[in-house]
Amino acid sequence: MSSFFFNLTPDIVIGAVEQGGFEPTGHCLALNSYENRVYDLMLEDGSHVVSKFYRPGRWTREQILEEHAFLLELRADEIPVCAPLPFPGGGTLREVEGILYAIWPRTGGRVPDELSDDEVRILGRLCARIHNNGASKKAAYRIELTGETYGLQPLAFLEKHDFLPQHCRERYRRAVLEVVEIYESLRKDVPMHRIHGDCHLGNLLHGSEGWFFLDFDDFLTGPAVQDVWMLVPARDPEGLRQREVFLEAYRQFRDFEQSWLRLIEPLRALRYIRYAAWIAQRWQDPAFPAAFPHFGTVQYWEDETADLEDQLEHIHGSTADLPDSVRRAEQPEEEHKELTNKDFFWDWEDK
Repeated sequence: MSSFFFNLTPDIVIGAVEQGGFEPTGHCLALNSYENRVYDLMLEDGSHVVSKFYRPGRWTREQILEEHAFLLELRADEIPVCAPLPFPGGGTLREVEGILYAIWPRTGGRVPDELSDDEVRILGRLCARIHNNGASKKAAYRIELTGETYGLQPLAFLEKHDFLPQHCRERYRRAVLEVVEIYESLRKDVPMHRIHGDCHLGNLLHGSEGWFFLDFDDFLTGPAVQDVWMLVPARDPEGLRQREVFLEAYRQFRDFEQSWLRLIEPLRALRYIRYAAWIAQRWQDPAFPAAFPHFGTVQYWEDETADLEDQLEHIHGSTADLPDSVRRAEQPEEEHKELTNKDFFWDWEDK
């Protein structure tokens, strides 16, 4: 990857925004983002915009434009999403030194820590409306959430670049292959359509104008339940109760079959796998060793392997109707540590 992305300076950022037809002042504040480079800029009229510089090599121009088009469709349907602003010369995407960038409105509000039942109902209805729009047409360029894209490809990268210690390698591989087999078996009859893909509370804002869904950077084709479990991720009794509250509201706008919930724990496991590969793929970015100092150590991979195996035990203990080809004898579930948002959402930050 070009070092230019790692060394963006305020002068470069301001110059790119100015080149795009906006009139920025000297105000340029870097915002927290691991994946892309994001900046708050003040314009001459006193308003603020957010410039987003996309990590080179992750998405193609067509894939990014497809994300923008989806957001504009959602906004046209009066669904509260943060959609890119058009450049004065037209379009929503520009390029500087090989780096694609877009301009977004600055959206005010707070990231919620917890949700009341009323808030869960609102989000359930909004999520259903997003999915109604998502199912209205197919994505031509974005990836699909499959065992291949979220399991086998991340595993292949970790193995090819020797991230896995020798003593963990076979156990980790065996666990990944089992998770993929289970997920592929369970998703056979589940509809796939355009979804947010990374729809956790850290990608929501609540302000004076209500709720806003942010950061569709992981937008893809997948099962609706991916967005559902990430919005209400807990699996304790209270979490399960709130999930039913969410689905009751969701079903006011869109059907959701109870059997689709079987995918939640395999999807949670796939997120573990993709998370590890996500860090590994970006390890040459100077921001990542500083942010994840424990990554790559023997202890890290021992913990990752054990967590993935524990998740498999949970899948087998909680999914009674697995196909015979992937079902094992049910075993008593061990005591597990309480999981937090940070266990599932690697871009989650304490506020």
